[in-house]
Amino acid sequence: MKALRLYAGPAARRHIESHGLGPNAVRVVAGAAGGPKGLILSHLDRHIFGQWLPQSSQTVHLLGASIGAWRMATGMLEDSVAKFATLAHDYIHQSYDVPPGKTYPTAQEVSRVFAQELAGFFAGRIGGLVQHPRYRLHIVVSRGRHVLGREGRVRTPLGYLGAALSNAVSRQGLSLWLERVLFSAPGEPLPIDLSDLRHRRVVLDAANFEPALLASCSIPFVLQAVHDIAGAPPGAYWDGGITDYHLHWNYPSMGEGLVLYPHFQQAIVPGWLDKPLRHRHRATPALDNVLVLAPDPAWVASLPNGKLPDRTDFKRYGTDTASRARAWQAAVDESERLAEEWAGWLDDGAPAAALRPL
Repeated sequence: MKALRLYAGPAARRHIESHGLGPNAVRVVAGAAGGPKGLILSHLDRHIFGQWLPQSSQTVHLLGASIGAWRMATGMLEDSVAKFATLAHDYIHQSYDVPPGKTYPTAQEVSRVFAQELAGFFAGRIGGLVQHPRYRLHIVVSRGRHVLGREGRVRTPLGYLGAALSNAVSRQGLSLWLERVLFSAPGEPLPIDLSDLRHRRVVLDAANFEPALLASCSIPFVLQAVHDIAGAPPGAYWDGGITDYHLHWNYPSMGEGLVLYPHFQQAIVPGWLDKPLRHRHRATPALDNVLVLAPDPAWVASLPNGKLPDRTDFKRYGTDTASRARAWQAAVDESERLAEEWAGWLDDGAPAAALRPL
């Protein structure tokens, strides 16, 4: 493999050594927050949901925060391959009205465009998603508490400063300011222990699907918070990546089955505020049954600008949307190699020799 790396927790490695890897072994698919970085997984997603998982019939729980939630919902669609292509195209070519003299659009403008795109993308399909006979979608959202209970010019920065300081002392301290809210489709409940943080579960339905998904993508200060989502407690709801950047959850608590994790890097970082806390980037026993599919860092260095697409590109390219779109499209085109190498590994019998420690 030149572009793709496979990282396995100890239990995942043992399973693959003994049985190889069939789609029937997968009980959970996870999708991380990460904005434009998720574009690099477009072709992998097309293969996994369009060709590989349909060869099995078990219930699969799809977990996602932010762009990861949008990807997981896309994977549930009957025409998922075409819709993943549409998602990549629309994300690459997103554009906003920027006020005169400014470099960035307002949070109100970004929220308006995101809401419009979301509504068009899933139009007429939401009922089928929340009642899917096989896939169970779980959208992760962060709900503000106390001073973060409503959005405001003063209270929001103060609240997130408090959250950052508390989180630096202890990840559990994040629960003083925010709680994890899981909007889950009806059916088989998610069999994962979520007691590491304050949390609550809300039934996902046609009334709250769009606001929950929009909230899960609502990065503080970049988009507006979504307030008072139907079926959930009142309050301000933000990007699910704040509490659960990469969904570093207690996966062995689910018992049998593996977690398939198409990711844009090896590390599974617990929360957005943990990005600078390198000691929290290490693998833990919570990831023992996880298989991560991620791009090789050397291959990433060959992409435009020597990196994955990310939000810094909005500053790099400013209002030159066409140049940014060309760079992002080139990266997505190159990422087809990830899917080719993944399919080749499966066709070869999923040899465990290709696995690296997570």
